[in-house]
Parts: sequence; structure tokens; C-alpha cells
Amino acid sequence: MRAAVVPEAGADFELVDRPIPDPDPTEVRIAVDACGICHSDVFVKEGTFPGVSYPRTPGHEVVGRIDAVGADVTAWSEGDRVGAGWHGGHCFTCEPCRRGDFLLCENAEITGLTFDGGYAEYATVPSEALAAVPDDLDAVDAAPLLCAGVTTYNALRNSDARPGDVVAVVGVGGLGHLGVQYAHAAGFETVAVSRSPDKRDLALDLGADHFVDASETDPAEALQALGGARVVLSTAPSADAAESVVGGLGADGEVVVVGIPGKPVPVDAQHLVGTRGAVSGWGSGHARDSQDTLEFSDLRDITPVVETFPLDEVDAAYDRMVENETRFRAVLDLT
Repeated sequence: MRAAVVPEAGADFELVDRPIPDPDPTEVRIAVDACGICHSDVFVKEGTFPGVSYPRTPGHEVVGRIDAVGADVTAWSEGDRVGAGWHGGHCFTCEPCRRGDFLLCENAEITGLTFDGGYAEYATVPSEALAAVPDDLDAVDAAPLLCAGVTTYNALRNSDARPGDVVAVVGVGGLGHLGVQYAHAAGFETVAVSRSPDKRDLALDLGADHFVDASETDPAEALQALGGARVVLSTAPSADAAESVVGGLGADGEVVVVGIPGKPVPVDAQHLVGTRGAVSGWGSGHARDSQDTLEFSDLRDITPVVETFPLDEVDAAYDRMVENETRFRAVLDLT
């Protein structure tokens, strides 16, 4: 098989021929149809995540079909259409796992980071890390939903927002353009907040009821004019962007951070006390969360905006992603 490999931290990708791997007893092998390229892949490419061993094949937005099943796997069969996201498996025995909180497993595996991922024609994945992919959801569209999709969908559905509440999405990019769609589909009064006024029409087309140009308008004041936000989903990896919307929270409102800034976020504690508000974080989901995301996206025709690349253009695809030139998710198409 062909695979894109990072030979060592900071090195360029190498396209190599490798033997097709055999699954361990608790794994399946996926014939990969598509794999998204995510900013978190920088952890592998640049070696900024502790414990990465090299050479390593990145990729945690993997979609394909099972073509081999480990001897102990009973829940999946050859031919099943599946996906694998960031959460690459759990131990079942640590305290969070015993409480069913698999996302916080103390010994969690990470697809494409602790084991080889989907920048390849085949990948082996622990069976508990698999999500079923609806048959009529295109592989290229499904891939980003296993990271950007589950992160935004899961954050919103685990919030206290209810249909009709004001929910703002900060940033209309790789995460935010999906967050706007999910917020609209959930029945929220959806506000898109962006410093790029040229994204107004896109945001409204995706389902936003309001667009706030944060380059010209104080977003907190704009949200207060709408009655105050119950939830603000902060998808832009900017501390300033997250700080700017705290003052826009209404009673019992919450800023949920999913785009991780490179520095701490200052918080107006007085406003939080006065509104019983909060600033919290949310990180993707486990395999069942990913499957829920895929099923809901299929039900409501929610798809990402993508650019596709063949495997042999992995360098160009990765570079466009790192330089924020992709509109909005880069996907390797291996079909």
C-alpha cells in the first residue's frame, strides 16, 4: 500500500510503499476512501505532542470500508462502512472508563498519533473507535465530520441551549461553518460572528439568522441587543475573539471554547458573576458521538465545504491547511 509518512518530527512527508497491515485480534483494517487533514495533525508533523513515535502516518478523519476483522471482533464485519476520529480507543478499566466517560480515558489512544492513521490506503483501528457511516453520505463529506463535525455538534448538544435560544458561533471557518449549520438545524436563533465581512453571505446561506462583523461592531454589544446569548461556541483559535464575547452572555449563558487559542483567555469575572455565566471547553467525542454526528448530518443534509487532494499531493494539502488557505477543510481522496 501507499502511505504518507512523517519520518521524524519536523520532517517533510515521504510517500512510501508499505506492506498492508494485519489487524490485531481487537482491531479491524479499513480500506481508506478519504481522510481529512486537520490542524491537529501539526502535533504529529512537528512533534509537539508528547510521546509521538516515528515514523508515523497521521490522519484522524478516516472513512472507508472494513476489509479485514480481528479474531476477537464481533461487532463489525467485512464490508461495513466505518469512520475513525481523534478518539482512537480506550482501556475500559481506568476510573473514567468505568464510569462510561470514554473520552477522558486515562490511557486513550489517538488515531494517527499513537498509531498510524488515514494518510494511507489502509489503516488498522481498534474496534471500539469505529463509527458507522451512513451509506448515502459521501466519504469526502463524512471525513471532516469525524473531527470538526463531532466537536461542534457534540459541544452544542451537550450545552443547556434550547430551541429558540440565542446561540452564537464565533468564526466561520473549518469548525465554525459546521457549527452554524448545526445551530440552525437544532432550532437556535443562530448568530455568526466573524472579523471577515466577506463571509456574511456564506454564513446566512449556512443558516445564520444574524451576522455580526466583529471588525466593525462590538460582538458583546450585538449579542446583548438580541437579549444575550445562552451559548457562544468559540471556534476561532483566538484568545481575543473568545474574550470579546463573554460580555454578550445572558442569564446562565456559557462560552464554550472548541478552537484552542495559543494563549490564555482573560475573563470578565464580574460579568460571569452577574449572569451566572461560565467559560468552558469541549473536546470532540468518542466513537458513538461521531456516529451520532454522522447520522444527524445525513438527516439534515449538513456537509462541510471541502477541497480535495490525491494522496501524492499531501504536501500541498497540508501546507494549505497550515497557512489557513483552505476553504474550509482539506480532504485526501483515496478512491
